[in-house]
Amino acid sequence: MTPITRRSFLAAAGALSSAAFSARALGGPASSGETEVIIVGAGAAGIAAARRVAAAGRRFILVEAAGRIGGRCITDTRIFGTPFDLGAHWIYSPDINPITKLGRRDGLDVYPAPTGQRVRIGKRNARDSELEDFLTSLVRTNRAIADVARGKVDMTCAQALPKDLGDWQSTIEFLLGPYNCGTDLNEVSAMDLARLAERDSGAFCRQGFGALLAGQAAGIPVRVSTPVTQIDTNRVGRVEARTARGTIGGRYAIVTVSTGVLGSGTIAFAPELPKRQLDAIARLKPASFDHIGLELAGNPLGLQRDDLVFEKSAGSETAALLANISGTPLATVSVGGRFGRELSRKGEKDMIAFAVDWLAGLYGADIRNAVKRTHATRWNASPFALGAFATVTPGGQPSRRIMMEPIRDRIYFAGEAIHETQWGTVAGAWESGERAAEAVLRKMGALKPPVEAKPAKQPRRAKKPARAKQ
Repeated sequence: MTPITRRSFLAAAGALSSAAFSARALGGPASSGETEVIIVGAGAAGIAAARRVAAAGRRFILVEAAGRIGGRCITDTRIFGTPFDLGAHWIYSPDINPITKLGRRDGLDVYPAPTGQRVRIGKRNARDSELEDFLTSLVRTNRAIADVARGKVDMTCAQALPKDLGDWQSTIEFLLGPYNCGTDLNEVSAMDLARLAERDSGAFCRQGFGALLAGQAAGIPVRVSTPVTQIDTNRVGRVEARTARGTIGGRYAIVTVSTGVLGSGTIAFAPELPKRQLDAIARLKPASFDHIGLELAGNPLGLQRDDLVFEKSAGSETAALLANISGTPLATVSVGGRFGRELSRKGEKDMIAFAVDWLAGLYGADIRNAVKRTHATRWNASPFALGAFATVTPGGQPSRRIMMEPIRDRIYFAGEAIHETQWGTVAGAWESGERAAEAVLRKMGALKPPVEAKPAKQPRRAKKPARAKQ
């Protein structure tokens, strides 16, 4: 069966390996209030940046507002008694994903995701001919968005949709919008979405993606429960990060918090950020994407391990099901976009009720009796996240690159939102963190600037033999 793929985020070729990190390099972290590099946020970007600075033997302090590390990639084992990824779960393009190699090196069980999926039409699976019709419509839609992106004028993905999608339109809009972007297509830049390459493979970690990421922070000192309230660069050659536990001074700062937090004003900047960056942050809008976890005893859905299920929907109130996660009774019903945001705002009880009703509509009312333990994430209400990954409104695609620009050569931003081809992924956040750390290390003289390859010399053309005189 041909797989339905979410848009992918291929790792950029030539990225520096994190393998250079070693316990010996941990002589670099600073234990006092003075350091060389202040890293704000201990999610994937912050951990990657800390590892890269540590590998160079330079002093740093990693601070995290929450009481735990991982950002929006965390695994809980208490709620269901089995690993439950509250945020990121899919490992995209595992063959070239830098984090996958690290997890396998640590002995974690990283295994390929199934290549097939199911689509429910009412209470039955879609027939092969129906799936073929759907997939053909999906391909045409992706092609239409790509065609628009080649032009000079950006528009919403909804405006780029083919006009003849028929009764598959709602399903396609959900798959590419709320499920893929956490945002409805009428708010997503066609140019931004078109920059993402199709994923042809995926993987899961049996111990949880959050556990895999947390393992990469082993040996790195982190000051948790230490929210930064202000970042001050008024003093020449110095950065000061003010927290409730005191002020941390340094030469550079790498800020990896979400654009939702940056836009909220939770962290003040002195002087204020330039209008160019403020406008970019405003365009990088936090998406809404949540998991509703259900323990379904006895496999009442009759599905296989890690089966992915969509429905042929008639509107926006729909979801995606991932069943029997890593061979356990745990399933997640994922919701996103405007509908997911409104549902999350109502609270966990309403989210769970929707998930159970939705499953009952697809598999029968008996499903209700099989539901045991439940839990719903609410990332929009999390004060240190304020939403899921960041999507871009039409005309705002350059915002991702704008946020890569340093502020007064002292402040560098990193995170999933600040990656042009891997936004919304842990790999994108990781690579962004490494990139920011390398930029800082080059400013410090601890890393040589990249050498541009000289153009190859063109071979000399052989001279034509002189024509003999008559």
